[in-house]
Amino acid sequence: MGAKVKTIARRGSTLQERIFLIEIFKGMATTFGHFWRNLLDNSKLYVRHYPEVKPEIPVRWRGRHRLTSHEDGSVKCVACFMCQTNCPAQCIQIQAGERLDGKAEKMPVSFNIDLLECIYCGYCVEACPLDAIRMDTGIYSVTGKDRESFNMGIDDLLAKQGAFTEEDYKKGGA
Repeated sequence: MGAKVKTIARRGSTLQERIFLIEIFKGMATTFGHFWRNLLDNSKLYVRHYPEVKPEIPVRWRGRHRLTSHEDGSVKCVACFMCQTNCPAQCIQIQAGERLDGKAEKMPVSFNIDLLECIYCGYCVEACPLDAIRMDTGIYSVTGKDRESFNMGIDDLLAKQGAFTEEDYKKGGA
């Protein structure tokens, strides 16, 4: 027994629309119209002269990472591995060691973030229970000469300052 097949006729497309060459020329006419209009009168174009004029960065923007520290200069991170576990790109590597100052049991001996593998999702910031890692440096141009310059160690992460005040950060939730 064969199955019955019902053929449905297509409606709504004219012969002119079925010939794709005509539609391609219509699209090209629109493109060239925009091209000539912008070429002859460029007063309506929005252009940012990037190297000279930096863009304004919103508070919620996620930039390069930094580690926060206490008032005495010691790192807030207690090497709980929450950020490393929560990172989908697995770009965070932490080695824990014993902390001798009595603030917590552990501290990171090494804390490395590979910026070439990082997808800047912010999950590490959300996972941190002590607000030890943030992405509020305001650095949006991540450049380097070689691959090693994109591996951020604990000293590099502690050296960065936040681009926003503490009140703006808490209010904006970066």
